[in-house]
Amino acid sequence: MSTAIIRHTEPLEPDELSFLAEKEHKDKKMYYKIFRVLMICSFVFPFLGSWYRAFEGAPNAFSALRFFVSVTILLGISFTAMWFAYRFNLGKIHADLKRRTKTIEIAYILRKQYMHRNDAYYFYISSPDKLSIQVTNEDYNRLDIGDEVNIEYATHSKLYLGYF
Repeated sequence: MSTAIIRHTEPLEPDELSFLAEKEHKDKKMYYKIFRVLMICSFVFPFLGSWYRAFEGAPNAFSALRFFVSVTILLGISFTAMWFAYRFNLGKIHADLKRRTKTIEIAYILRKQYMHRNDAYYFYISSPDKLSIQVTNEDYNRLDIGDEVNIEYATHSKLYLGYF
């Protein structure tokens, strides 16, 4: 059993491309929903803060300057958070769809385990990107510790596509 990581890239198959496109579409919808909520909160929280200050008896509780400064700060935080989330998650899926490649890595089985709770079979493997994979009953019985298994994942997002 070698300790060197052996990888190569291949073009994505049509079903893998559709899987990634569907994942990107679902994630985009989720990001838009979250961003809409953050934008609404960026306006509602300063407004509620003004009412709180008014009930406390603060002079000039409904200051337009204070309201717009608070909104600007909250919008800036929201934009920054969403940009980082997009860049480090959805951006990688988009890069996979653009380049249309997958990585195939040769890994070795380190441990086999059967999970009674969900009636599933797992291999713990030597890959730095994927620690375990769920396998079929036939493969679980056919392969042993130290055997070689090839795993496929999207090159940039590291989304697991399968094994053989």
